[in-house]
Amino acid sequence: MTKILLIEDNSDILQAMQERLTKWQYQSFTIENWQQVTQSVVQIEPDLIVMDITLPVFDGFYWTKQIRSFSEVPILFVSAAQMDPNAVRAIASGADDYLVKPFSLDVFISKIQAILRRTQREIKEELLFQNYHLNILTNEVSYQQQTVKLTPTEGLILKLFFLQPDQTLSKEDLRQKIWQSGKFLDDAILNVNMSRLRNKIAPLHLQEHLITERGRGYRLVSS
Repeated sequence: MTKILLIEDNSDILQAMQERLTKWQYQSFTIENWQQVTQSVVQIEPDLIVMDITLPVFDGFYWTKQIRSFSEVPILFVSAAQMDPNAVRAIASGADDYLVKPFSLDVFISKIQAILRRTQREIKEELLFQNYHLNILTNEVSYQQQTVKLTPTEGLILKLFFLQPDQTLSKEDLRQKIWQSGKFLDDAILNVNMSRLRNKIAPLHLQEHLITERGRGYRLVSS
């Protein structure tokens, strides 16, 4: 059974989430000690984390940073805060998607299902771009003797470019394919992810192939 850790301190919202997750046959867990959130992540080994921003002791940005230091588990941010600038900060800190309160439980489940489809799809083959290898299952990109680990979102972005080399992908097209139901998401969030991806693949010199076409989008160019 898929395990989902709910890092949320509002008891009413927490109960509603748990009831809906149970209905969809997901196994949910909650936080008992707000001083030991990362320990709970290590012990539970969740398949996905739902993270509120406003929490006791430390906020969701802090805990996401701590979790990202040892795990690439998908994280869905949930907050009553406005999308800008908190959405950009959430994505930049390592979240995979963002949900604004109040929200319907159907949208909540749809977001979870979309993220899990991206991260749990068992694709065994690798994608190739020139001498670069992208393992879709592990989100690792390799070149010669070097390997870089990407987050699930970064891996999906690079996959889209590997599948369509030398073709311009518009920002709107990328947003739709990465965050299918994210109508609130804007170019700033995509820009943050592109910047993070470029920094990750810089040691492989792959960022030199990923160019920005002003006013059009991005393109992975062959040598």
